[in-house]
Amino acid sequence: MLLVLVPFVFWLIAFLALPFAGMLISSFQHADGQGFTFAQYVKALTHPLYTQSLLNSVWLSFVSSLVGLVIAVFASYSFTRFSAKTRDVLLNISNIFNNFSGVPLAFAFMIILGTNGMFTLLFDKLGMGFLNFDLRSLKGLIVVYTYFQIPLAILLVYPSLYAIREEWKESAALLGASTWQFWRYIGVPVLLPSLVGTFSVLFANAMGALATAYALTVRNVNLLTIQINSLVTGDVFPRQELGSALAVVLFVILLIALFINEKMLQLVRKGS
Repeated sequence: MLLVLVPFVFWLIAFLALPFAGMLISSFQHADGQGFTFAQYVKALTHPLYTQSLLNSVWLSFVSSLVGLVIAVFASYSFTRFSAKTRDVLLNISNIFNNFSGVPLAFAFMIILGTNGMFTLLFDKLGMGFLNFDLRSLKGLIVVYTYFQIPLAILLVYPSLYAIREEWKESAALLGASTWQFWRYIGVPVLLPSLVGTFSVLFANAMGALATAYALTVRNVNLLTIQINSLVTGDVFPRQELGSALAVVLFVILLIALFINEKMLQLVRKGS
């Protein structure tokens, strides 16, 4: 039976363990590739360019994950009010949108909300130019990231809504509880572990995203993944050691996020 796991173990070692080990070793090397040093981490955590990219990435991931999760909760709940056939269609659409990201998503937003985008020109003609914004900015990326966070959040939140039984709603109504009181004291506490876990997944998804941000802004917005990409694949002087150090920092941030998520889940379970 253990032989069945051989392909999985091989894949795990070849595509995860070995690349990570190589990246970790590279992050402790001098620029000339010789000797052991912490200089790359010192620069990654003190240089204003890289610290700002870290703050921008965390802020972008947090806001897009929070907004995407809130919208997804209402959207998922609305799905449960439709027939089974309609729910399947809506879930399939969400699954399709979940895979619509990267360069195609950036191109679509350029066409719709870019400098000469369809809605941008329409708003200008209607005297509603105040609705326009620069896609090549942090605010623009928040809108784009929220867009591809919503379908993923829907797919993760939707199943958990069926943990709330109709009998609970009926019992609460018979006891005189309003809809708000039901969700405040019963519905939300039941959903909270799922919501916390979903937020963690969304945060990690946004922190590691590169293609959409790079295609949309190139380097107009300072993000951690863009800095890593430019250092590892630099056209003139690539600095793979520093890029590896930033990648390790990104990995540690995601570990911290998962740790916080686990602690929050423990608190939620104790509270319930």
